[in-house]
Amino acid sequence: MLFSAWSGSAQSVSTPRHTFTRSAHLMGSHFTFTVVAADDSTGQRALRAGLGEVKRIDRLMSFWDSTSEVVRINRAAGVRPVAVSPETFDLINRTLRLSKLSDGAFDITFASADKLYKFDRQAHPALPDSAAIRASVRRIGWQKIQLDATKHTVYLPEKGMRINLAGILQGYGLRRAKQVLDQMGIKGGLMNGSGDIYCWGRQADGSLWRVAIGDPDHPNSVAAWVDVTDMAVVTAGNYEQYFTVNGQVYGHIINPHTGYPSIGLRSVTILCPDVELADGLDEVVFVKGPTAGLAFINSLKGVDCTLITDDNRTLASRGMTLNYYHGATPATRP
Repeated sequence: MLFSAWSGSAQSVSTPRHTFTRSAHLMGSHFTFTVVAADDSTGQRALRAGLGEVKRIDRLMSFWDSTSEVVRINRAAGVRPVAVSPETFDLINRTLRLSKLSDGAFDITFASADKLYKFDRQAHPALPDSAAIRASVRRIGWQKIQLDATKHTVYLPEKGMRINLAGILQGYGLRRAKQVLDQMGIKGGLMNGSGDIYCWGRQADGSLWRVAIGDPDHPNSVAAWVDVTDMAVVTAGNYEQYFTVNGQVYGHIINPHTGYPSIGLRSVTILCPDVELADGLDEVVFVKGPTAGLAFINSLKGVDCTLITDDNRTLASRGMTLNYYHGATPATRP
């Protein structure tokens, strides 16, 4: 995992607030929630409610759960529109706006592509046949999705089309969990969904939340950090799911325009107050690549990023500020 969090200063003995933490396996990933509360009962109740909200969303929109609304949409592709909850409808609608903003770099219909790659961390003799790769993306296209806002229906017009919200679902889950915790009066916390981090308020000792940024070559090391609050710090990387061909690393994030794995970047870190948006933007930057991806982030208000390229250069957007440990190479701003 690229990110972790720890206290920026020592806990004050006199503070009446305490920190409580709980973990769970959700959405196929490891989630750890930390909240600041006055007592154990309040803290544990909040943790159960927050993680329970992520579990509810996973059941509702999972690509793998046979009872989810996403699976029902996919099963009816080319047959009929499917009525879904306003919640699922609204999230799909927001993904289409991100697709438009990013010129299709983010596309939930990526799941329509044929499965051609095995991201087994092994060396492969060659990429699949180019004709097969071109054919694999023929059903991809966010513009094809038909939404009816009156009936709350979603229709995939071609048989074999599928959607998968995985590129944004963890961020949405964290955003919804935060709303649940707000309603319970929790004023400070940090939620970590497999490296997608969202924090708010202050730690029990009054300090900001400190989020560490590691090096893909040394997963347990910390090269830099940021002290933040009311902020999402989200990462995507190609160092866990990948294969190689002739020394070139091909990560699991597929370019929906070409069907080829995205190359040029090893990791992308997004800082943004909206954790759902941040979760989608890391994929956008990966698909666009270092130059176009960085330019895209620089065009957005209130969003920053830092990138590590295939040749181990660290780049940063104009507003990105990191604290570096001695010996770490600061990011450059092209």
